Amino acid sequence: MAEPPSIPFRTTGSRLLHPLSILFNVPLDQVNFAVCQSFALFAAFWFRLYLSPSRAGAIVRHVVITMIGIYFAIFCFGWYSLHIFIEVSLCYCIMITASVSNIHRYSFVAAMGYLTLCQISRVYIFNYGLLATDFSGPLMIVTQKITSLAFQIHDGLGRKDEELTTEQRRLAVSARPTLLEYCSYHLNFLGILAGPTSSYKDYIAFIEGNHIDMKLIEEHWKQKGFSKFPDPSPLPSAILARTRELPHSTCPHLYRSLLAQRRMAVVVGNQSSQFLDIAVVVLQDSDLGRIIFSSFINDHHKRAVANKMLITFICLVWFTVITKNFPISYNVDDKFISEASFFRKLCYLFISVHASRPKYYFAWTLADAINNAAGFGFSGLDKNGNLRWNLISNLNIWNIETATSFKMCLDSWNIQTGAWLKSVCYDRAPYFPTALTFILSALWHGVYPGYYFTFTTAILITLAARAMRSNFRHYFLSSRMIKVGYDIATWASTQLALCYIVTPFLLLATEPTIKFYKSMYFHFHILCALVLPILAVKKQKSVTQIDPTFLKAKSSNPAPNCQQPKKEQ
Repeated sequence: MAEPPSIPFRTTGSRLLHPLSILFNVPLDQVNFAVCQSFALFAAFWFRLYLSPSRAGAIVRHVVITMIGIYFAIFCFGWYSLHIFIEVSLCYCIMITASVSNIHRYSFVAAMGYLTLCQISRVYIFNYGLLATDFSGPLMIVTQKITSLAFQIHDGLGRKDEELTTEQRRLAVSARPTLLEYCSYHLNFLGILAGPTSSYKDYIAFIEGNHIDMKLIEEHWKQKGFSKFPDPSPLPSAILARTRELPHSTCPHLYRSLLAQRRMAVVVGNQSSQFLDIAVVVLQDSDLGRIIFSSFINDHHKRAVANKMLITFICLVWFTVITKNFPISYNVDDKFISEASFFRKLCYLFISVHASRPKYYFAWTLADAINNAAGFGFSGLDKNGNLRWNLISNLNIWNIETATSFKMCLDSWNIQTGAWLKSVCYDRAPYFPTALTFILSALWHGVYPGYYFTFTTAILITLAARAMRSNFRHYFLSSRMIKVGYDIATWASTQLALCYIVTPFLLLATEPTIKFYKSMYFHFHILCALVLPILAVKKQKSVTQIDPTFLKAKSSNPAPNCQQPKKEQ
C-alpha cells in the first residue's frame, strides 16, 4: 500500500528535497538523511585528499569537519538540532568546571537526563510521531561520546594507573579538551547523523595525522608483550606531501620487497607479528620506506571503502525489494493470529525480523564507509597480516546471521554501543552488571514501552542461555558430527530467541507487544522461568558435593588472585 500523501511532507528539517520525496515516494526525512550521508561520503574523500595532515593543520581540520557536521544537522532536523548543540554546550561547561573525581558522574547525569527529557517530550508531550530519522538519533550518539569522554578524563586524571584495566588505560585521556576539540569530536560530519561512536584518543590521532602510525605501533608493542607503549610522533609533513606524488614504480624494488616480506610472513605462519615488525621498522627508520608503506596502506584503504559500499548497495536493494513485503506489524494482525498455526507464526516472525535488519546494515555500513573514506577507522592487522579497517565498525553481518549463542550476536550487533555500555556501566557496576547494563541500554534507546519489554526479556534469556551453555555444551564436543548438530540447534534457537526479543522493540507500544506475547504463548518467558531455577539448584548441589577436605585446604591457603567484589568506580 502506498504511503499517505502527507507522509513525505513530515520533517523538521529542510524541504528543499521535497520533489525527490514525491518522485520516489519516500518520506522527506529519509530523503534528507540519505542525501546528507551521500554528500558526507564525497566530503570524506575530499577531506582526506585536500585537507590531509600534510596540507592542513589540526585546527583547520577541526574547524572544517565541525562546520560541515553542524550544517548537516540543521539541514536534516531544523531547529530541533538545537537540542544537540545545547547538550554539547551544557556538558562542555561541566567538563571544564567539575572536579576530576566527579566529572564522570555530573556528565553522565546531565547527558542522560537531557536525552531522556527530549525522548519524553518528543513522544508523549508534543506527540512528535514516529519519523524514521529525527534528532533523537544524533542526540543518542552525542550522549555516548559525552559520557565516554567524561569517564576517560576521570580515568586519566583522577585514578591511579594500577586501578585501571588494560582497556581503560589505553583510552584514558590525560588533558581536558579545548572547546574546538570538544565540538569537533561530538559534531563532526563523519558521525553526527548515524555515528558510530569512537574513542576520543583515536579521533584526535586521526585529526593530527597519527592514526595509522599509532595503531601499527600499538599492535607491535602488544605482540611484543608490553602493556604500555609510547605514542608515535606524526609522520613528517614533507614526507606525507610526497606520498601521493610517488608511484609504486619509483622504487619498485622497495615496494616489491615489502609485499614479498608480507607474503613470506603469511607462508611461515606468524603472519601478523612478522609483518608488524616490517611495518614498524619501515615507519620508524626510513623516510622513503614510509612513503612506500603509505602507498601500500592507500591501496587497502580504497578496497575497504569499496567493499563496504557494495554491502550498502546490497542492503538498500534488499530493503527496497524484500523488507516492505514482510512488515513486523503483521505479527499482531488479528486475522493472522486467529488463523495461523504456531509453526506458521514462528516462520513469519523469523522472516519478518530478518527482513527488517538490512535497514540497520545499510545505515551503519554506510556510516563506517564514510569514516573510512576520510581515513579514519584503521585498526591494524588481522592474524593473516591483512590490513583491517574496522576500528569503528558497528556490526559484523556474518557473525549476526550465523550466531550460535546470544552473546555472539550481542558482540556483533551495534558494536560501538556495546563497547560504550561496557566501558561506562558493565565494567564499573559494583553489583548486577548484566541487569544494570540492559536497563541503561533501554533508557538510552528511549521511552517507548516496547524497549523495556525487549531489554527485560533479554536479561532473562541471557541468563538462561548462559546457564544452559555452561551446563550442557561440553557434552556435545566429543565428535565433529555431534558438534555440528549442536551448532545447528543452537543457531536455530538463538535466532528464534532474538526474533522473540526484538519484536517488541519494533512494535514500540504496550498493546501490540502483549498481543504478540499471547500469540506466542509466552513460550520463551516460560522456558526461562523453568531453566533458571532448575540449573540454579543443580549448581548449588554441585557446590555442596565438593570434598570438604578440599574446601578446608582452600580456606587455609586462599588463592592470591581470588576475585573480590567490584569497587565502585
